[in-house]
Amino acid sequence: MLDLDPQASLGSYFGYAPDQSAKSSFEWFASPGQLRDDVLMASIRSTQSARLDLVPGSTALATLERSALSVEGMGLAVSRALAKVWENYDYVLIDSPPTLGVLLINALAACQKLIIPVQTEFLAIKGVERMLNTLSMVNRSRKQPLAYLMVPTLFDRRTQASVSSYRYMRKTWPEHTWHAAIPVDTRLRDASSRGLTPLELDPESRGIQSYASLLKTLLQQDFDAISQAISQSTSAPSGAGVISRA
Repeated sequence: MLDLDPQASLGSYFGYAPDQSAKSSFEWFASPGQLRDDVLMASIRSTQSARLDLVPGSTALATLERSALSVEGMGLAVSRALAKVWENYDYVLIDSPPTLGVLLINALAACQKLIIPVQTEFLAIKGVERMLNTLSMVNRSRKQPLAYLMVPTLFDRRTQASVSSYRYMRKTWPEHTWHAAIPVDTRLRDASSRGLTPLELDPESRGIQSYASLLKTLLQQDFDAISQAISQSTSAPSGAGVISRA
């Protein structure tokens, strides 16, 4: 897990104070393209979950915008750092701020799929529209558009506002909105207050069951994308090359 948000909530979740972490994701931007291996490895922390590592965020990330324009290679700092450790992990989850800037640009440049959690309420929907405008601008500089999936969250079927927001998402972006939703579940909040993953606290909770269903969807999409790439490579004419990556 990589925390690129200056609020550093992800790191705080696992007990790392954003203003006290000696090594954090901020170090990845200090010398883009020249990040020393020892500094990189020192920024990767363990968590109480055996299969989860974390690069905590830092409030210092908020200062990057002032220097980003004058530092060459700043937009690819995360991509280059991850390239050094990618073989050690099955997946890397990047938490970034939603506003357009050097941190979001780094996240979008490094990721293979964008997951957009959307609270099922009116103002959050407006935020999605701005996010999609940002994604459209970023895609102009990519060789192929970045795949994305919007995930309705904090869904409460008892309220009209929540139901109508969910229906609007499904109608407006049918191909990019998850077919289900993450419900309001107090057990998720209980887990965060204890610094535990929700699965460790209560694997049978409604929220966990919903996230498990979301995970199946994401894994199936990955499988379909790999299968399509293999199909294209086997049917490509002689001399053509198709690069695919599991």
